[in-house]
Amino acid sequence: RNKKEANSNSKKIMMLSIFELVSLCLTLYILKKQYYYYYYSVEVSSEPEAINDDTCCASCGIAANDDIKLKKCNACHLVKYCGVKCQREHRSKHKRECKKRAAELRDEILFKQPESNHHGECPICCLPLALDAKKSAMMTCCSKTICNGCDYANSTREIEENLGQKCPFCRHPTPKNQEETVKNLMRRVEANDPNALRQLGNRRLKEGNHESAVEYWINAAELGDAGAHYHLHVAYRDGVGVEKDMKKAIYYAEQAAIGGNPEARYNLAYEESGNHRIERAVKHWVIGATLGCDNSLEALRNSYTLGLVQKEDFAAALRAHKAAVDATKSPQREEAEAKW
Repeated sequence: RNKKEANSNSKKIMMLSIFELVSLCLTLYILKKQYYYYYYSVEVSSEPEAINDDTCCASCGIAANDDIKLKKCNACHLVKYCGVKCQREHRSKHKRECKKRAAELRDEILFKQPESNHHGECPICCLPLALDAKKSAMMTCCSKTICNGCDYANSTREIEENLGQKCPFCRHPTPKNQEETVKNLMRRVEANDPNALRQLGNRRLKEGNHESAVEYWINAAELGDAGAHYHLHVAYRDGVGVEKDMKKAIYYAEQAAIGGNPEARYNLAYEESGNHRIERAVKHWVIGATLGCDNSLEALRNSYTLGLVQKEDFAAALRAHKAAVDATKSPQREEAEAKW
């Protein structure tokens, strides 16, 4: 009997020890959780909360006041800094988030549908200019691009009324020879007219002076000319007048596409498809087709055949393409195309 009682007591002691051990482990686990929570909450709270606060520097946490002016990060616009020193110190922590947000902002601008193509409207009839450069002409006297319909109507009126030939827009006498044409163009170049700068760059390219052509295109691009951006894209892509540089080529293509150049957008789509980013390529083609680009529409047609584009999306792009092309037509332009 004593032996049984001893065994029973030993079992109770063992069960009590196990229970105490489990309780001790649970207590240690809870204490450990509380310690980590306290440690990391203090560590996080010690960092400046200016990342989500426009009123404080993201690095040092100093608040803006009358004496301290904060400036936004130029790339992402998410945070502000009190100076260059703080921006440099915070760069390692902010770099990844900054790059991600900067890329998102860039895409928002890049994939926004332009109101019109880079040629804009004829300043006389106010109808969109066709993408085909042969259907319009730039006047060297004023650097305005006039559609063939308005130019034809003006020429017809002058002949019927026996008047001297003048620019349909600014009424400057039409140059009688190449020398006067160049003189008018140089006058507009001296006035920093982006259209004239781009046109002179094109002339230098035809003459074989590639370096000079690139210089004029750069000057025109700095003034926001989408056509000059496209020429620079081609120059850096093919290495004409400059060293071949695909990063710069892509940059100038994006700038031209943002400005409404559908050919630049088509080239971007080609690059994206080559890198297996079909979704981005399709976006470019849709925007290009909406501007009336035949190449983009054909690319969408092929993508639809391969099952990469939904039927509804292709049908919408087809209607938008037709609307863009029809908007450039008029009886006056059709008459000029038939007789010129």
